Amino acid sequence: MAEKLIYTGKTKDVYELDGGSYLLKFKDDVTGENGVFDPGSNTVGLKIDGAGRAGLKLTKMFFEVLKSKGIPTHYIDADIDKATMTVKPATVFGRGLEVICRYRAVGSFLRRYGAYVKDGDALDAFVEVTIKDDARQDPPISDDALDMLGILSKDEYKTLKDLTKKIGAVVREELSKKGLELYDIKFEFGRVKPDNSIVLIDEISGGNMRAYKGGKYIEPLALEKLMLG
Repeated sequence: MAEKLIYTGKTKDVYELDGGSYLLKFKDDVTGENGVFDPGSNTVGLKIDGAGRAGLKLTKMFFEVLKSKGIPTHYIDADIDKATMTVKPATVFGRGLEVICRYRAVGSFLRRYGAYVKDGDALDAFVEVTIKDDARQDPPISDDALDMLGILSKDEYKTLKDLTKKIGAVVREELSKKGLELYDIKFEFGRVKPDNSIVLIDEISGGNMRAYKGGKYIEPLALEKLMLG
């Protein structure tokens, strides 16, 4: 099947297939700064051998769990050996949004609101939306601003928030089965035809979340081993 490269991303490349589906090729690059992994970073910080396949294995597992629960995603199937995932074509909101679900105060949340919270304080599945814009360091945006700028209607924002909490709860539950605690997780959503319904897109892997065991942060590759090993 012929592939046409349509997008080169930080952690994966996107190809269009003859039949209209898309193919995501996972890379070993992960986001971070100065050689330190950070799922909230908007730059590639380091390369971890095997990170692409590890991310795909975990993504495949989570997407199949979501499918069994009737939660909509763009996932069709995956080829672990080739580090590729076939997905339904989806359009992003504006130039792209990231949606973070936070269960503990860490990372950029702690940097911004440290006057009011301590490191690791519990949060009640706080949903935060940021605009994908590297030059402006992915600024957070409110539902009012999203609606005003024509990126997302208030009804769509509610759907996005509800899905984020629902999917976050599923991931959190799966991690807890292995004695892991989810501190935060980053999602992306898009619209799929024919009805422009909102679905989860991209991936669910160690590179998109912070997971801890016994108060110790678990690196993405170690997380995949703990979850699937």
